[in-house]
Amino acid sequence: MKYKCIIFDCDGVLVDSEGISNRILVEMANSVGAKIELKYALENFAGKSLKSVFEHIEKLIEKKVPDSFEKEYRKKTFKAFKTELKPIRGIHNLLNEISVQYCVASSGPTEKIRLNLTTTKLIEKFENKIFSSYEIGSWKPNPEIFEYAAEKMGFKPNECVVIEDSMAGIIAARKGGFDVFGFTNEENKKDFENEGAKVFFEMGELNELLTEINY
Repeated sequence: MKYKCIIFDCDGVLVDSEGISNRILVEMANSVGAKIELKYALENFAGKSLKSVFEHIEKLIEKKVPDSFEKEYRKKTFKAFKTELKPIRGIHNLLNEISVQYCVASSGPTEKIRLNLTTTKLIEKFENKIFSSYEIGSWKPNPEIFEYAAEKMGFKPNECVVIEDSMAGIIAARKGGFDVFGFTNEENKKDFENEGAKVFFEMGELNELLTEINY
């Protein structure tokens, strides 16, 4: 068996949160003069640390964002997630079918990961298997979050596969010596493949890929 552990990203892989969080980022960024659209946010912010996203916005507006910017963003996204967040289609079935160990490794704070997984009824699947960049002070595209998750789960990078939906996450996984499967669409398919990711378009397809490789 090639893979003994599957390391899932959270946002955009387990929970369908990227559209919600980036919509709020666009609204807030534009309120301070950024003049961006959702497509821009999805292309430039997905998978990045909130600190780097805010720095990106500051470059666009050529000034610092307000001191309350992060607190307001957290407040708005937490509220939206509680009412709008849904699991990625097919993820419950996938988790019921895979036979190897798995965990989640995310750039978000632990309380956000737990809220997202609780809202989407995934928390029981990941109890005691949640790893956050905030625990180690390192964010994608640095590889440390995946290395940390693998170590905590008791495996080496070459025994794991990472499931990602962002370029930052794919780069981080490859830097750490992990195989990576990219949850993609036609727009970023070629970019993901160029970074060394095997791509898939839906969770049923991922299950077929894992089964084909592992058995």
